[in-house]
Amino acid sequence: MKLDPFYPIFDSADWLVRMLPLGVKLVQLRVKEKSESETAREIARSRALCAEAGCVLVVNDYWRLAISEGCDFVHLGQEDLDDADLGAIRNAGLRLGVSSHDEAELERALETKPDYVALGPVYPTILKAMKWGPQGLERVTAWKRRLGTIPLVGIGGISLERAPGVFAAGADIVAAVTDITLNADPEARLKAWIAATRKVGAA
Repeated sequence: MKLDPFYPIFDSADWLVRMLPLGVKLVQLRVKEKSESETAREIARSRALCAEAGCVLVVNDYWRLAISEGCDFVHLGQEDLDDADLGAIRNAGLRLGVSSHDEAELERALETKPDYVALGPVYPTILKAMKWGPQGLERVTAWKRRLGTIPLVGIGGISLERAPGVFAAGADIVAAVTDITLNADPEARLKAWIAATRKVGAA
């Protein structure tokens, strides 16, 4: 299954209630600072919303809950890989996305036989403190050469205005977070993203 080129990331099912009806087809749920029971409820609710909307849901970090809640896609950062049971993830039928920030992490990501690899931050990001500086478009191009047919996700500091350059550099998919959630009109901004990236998907 080909993944949609537009990949918004939200921290709650409430965002999905607002955004899925606008046409989102690929979304990540990144829950932070909630109890395990609260996180499980967010995942279960998001799974139901995405199933109804025909949207692919990717659960960030919580692979055990993703399995128990019957999800089919999980995203793991490099630190998450330390404790993840990749055999259990694959045996449950989950697809897997993995973060990468340097050559060593790319090699480790490829060892997992991922369904996509994310590279970031492409640009400076305010989302979280990171020990890596901006990767830049040249690294996007270099990563894509290494990945071949494996989809490459560009993430970090990407705005609607920057997205065309990230796609041109080789990314198959572009992730957006604060460009939508901190916008004065998130719905209008998301509609603009969909309109722009549907052209990429149709190319």
